[in-house]
Amino acid sequence: MKEILNKIILKPKTILILYIVFAIAASTQVVLLGKKTFTEGGREYTHYNNYMIFKYSFHHLIQDKDLYLHHPEEHFDLFKYSPSFALSFGLFAYLPDFIGILFWNLINALMLYFAMFNLPNLTKRAKASILLIIIIELMTSMQNTQSNALIAGLIIMAFVLLEREKSFLAALCIVATVYIKIFGFVAFALLIFYPGKVKNVLYSLFWSAILLFLPLLVVDFSQLKFLYSSWFNLLANDHSISEGVSVIGWLHSRFNLDISKELIVLIGAVIFLIPLIRVKQYSNYSFRLLTLSSVLIWMIIFNHRAESATFIIAMSGVVIWYFSQERKAGDLILLVLAFIFTSLSPTDIFPRTIKTNFIWKYKLKAFPCILIWFRIGYELVFRRYFISLKKPSSV
Repeated sequence: MKEILNKIILKPKTILILYIVFAIAASTQVVLLGKKTFTEGGREYTHYNNYMIFKYSFHHLIQDKDLYLHHPEEHFDLFKYSPSFALSFGLFAYLPDFIGILFWNLINALMLYFAMFNLPNLTKRAKASILLIIIIELMTSMQNTQSNALIAGLIIMAFVLLEREKSFLAALCIVATVYIKIFGFVAFALLIFYPGKVKNVLYSLFWSAILLFLPLLVVDFSQLKFLYSSWFNLLANDHSISEGVSVIGWLHSRFNLDISKELIVLIGAVIFLIPLIRVKQYSNYSFRLLTLSSVLIWMIIFNHRAESATFIIAMSGVVIWYFSQERKAGDLILLVLAFIFTSLSPTDIFPRTIKTNFIWKYKLKAFPCILIWFRIGYELVFRRYFISLKKPSSV
């Protein structure tokens, strides 16, 4: 059995085929499911509503419409991404829905696959195990035609590129996540570990400017200025209407605590930053990789809009943590809890009554990730890293 596991199941080619098959299956499923309502007695929309939001954002952009208004005749909910992201969806906007959805899901799945398999200093077996464990979470994201696997892949690839001293492209990966979902800015913390900090900042500013003004290819400056104003206004108002499957949501649902969201995020940010005072550890690869895990989990558990489909990002951090460190007593238990309550909770393994009255009510999807994030924080603050697996080269 072990030989079969190593020679067939855990081979990179097998995992790649599996990711492609899952992308095809998720795309086919959402198209065949037909239509549904998001509110009782409301208008019917496709099961791939998120894709329709992305697709129509491009049409709204080139028609000089406000991207951030409701368009109930086309899709449910609001477009909450940047004008540059809307422009990028011109690649899909004129394709038949199934073809476009398939390409979109393949981009998400393959970005995550190649980023994970390029992580330095991990065995192929470990990388394959990582990708197998998160495949259910990936499926959840693709069934919602979301961008979360792409974001996770871009951040992990940024780390890979930084390790390879390709900071120009790494900065592009990080900046791109911000222009997809604003919380990607947390990944800029990774730049602090590498030489040439001024250069890295300049690269980030360069790519930020490029993506900021990219929509000028199809709109004039005044319209672009209006769109960014509308986007920031939406994000500001959006912050007050949701707690998400997050630390904030868990505290409120479990203990009925009504704490300021800003205060919770501030506390989370301080805890996240504390390990960064250990400047002497920056040269240690394990320390840097563990920080990558912390970044990926932090982005979700402190996100007031976190939902089930976003947890492919957090679970990517969880599995990197588990397979990249010397495991201690209790680590396997934490991983199993994350797999059960985070990855399996949206599936039919859990009866609807348990999901409604237990999992969702108390935001238990987030809880294992919260525990693991604090476990990572403890390691980053108190662990003594004796051996550096790879030291960033100087410039």
